[in-house]
Amino acid sequence: MAASMQAEFALPAIVAENLPRLIRAIKLLVSEPDPDAATGLADELTGITAMVAEKFTNDRTADGIQKALQLTVGGVSLGLEHALMHDGDQAALDFLIEHGAEHAFQIGFRLIRDLSALPEDALVGEYDVDPVYVQRRLRDLFIDLCQADPNQNWSGPERYEAQLKQRKEVQAIVRLAGWLRRHHSAGPVSDTDLNAEGVIALAVIFAIEGGGRIVARTGQKEFERFVKSVRKNKPDFEAGWAELVAKVPVQHHPVLLDRIDNYRQTCTVIQHIGGRTAMKTLFAELENYAGSELDADYS
Repeated sequence: MAASMQAEFALPAIVAENLPRLIRAIKLLVSEPDPDAATGLADELTGITAMVAEKFTNDRTADGIQKALQLTVGGVSLGLEHALMHDGDQAALDFLIEHGAEHAFQIGFRLIRDLSALPEDALVGEYDVDPVYVQRRLRDLFIDLCQADPNQNWSGPERYEAQLKQRKEVQAIVRLAGWLRRHHSAGPVSDTDLNAEGVIALAVIFAIEGGGRIVARTGQKEFERFVKSVRKNKPDFEAGWAELVAKVPVQHHPVLLDRIDNYRQTCTVIQHIGGRTAMKTLFAELENYAGSELDADYS
């Protein structure tokens, strides 16, 4: 009975403290033999905060300065985490004294800038390369990942790594779609807007016909020809996919093979193409996969 009561009223597990790396390093300044180290670091951080307030928040209000201070803490801390990896807090303080807080901040800011240049999703539009949008995207990402309260736990590095992983996966999809567009059998497709998943879907679906043609864009007429050919010749779907894979550079194989495996099991166009499903129904199903990558040649 006593044991069960103890279990019921047990205290919650203590959450490990994980303050921003800059703050943890500053706490070690009390044991730093150089009396000028703290003054020099404070001057640097003040200068960085003023710059951040001018460019990213508002240097005319208390809230703007406060937000700039938090962004400085996060930017420097992200740079330290990247530069030092698993080294301890003393190593972070040594880095700040030897290289300066501005150097650490620049490392962190470059990480954010490079991350913002990666695609967020597989739908790429003209606005993605617009200079105004690019700057806004950088600012929003910087604030999202680097705003760190000096007195609270901060997960910026973990969230950065998660976003980096996700965006690299999207980039791999976009790059495969770009390659397929450039090698489209009827000539390169050069539209600014790109539905990367739609391009890959078309290539995988049309590959079942065999012959090694790369299809990155199609219309209703070509689709009807394709369906009739598949129904008449009954090609080996696996052989067609193998031909497609053989044509595509090896660096794109992970994404392509994953999509082939997925469509092999779930694609309704592939599942229904050999039966009596009406052409209009099949084309409507194709639209679900290809979306804006279809040409409206006629209805």
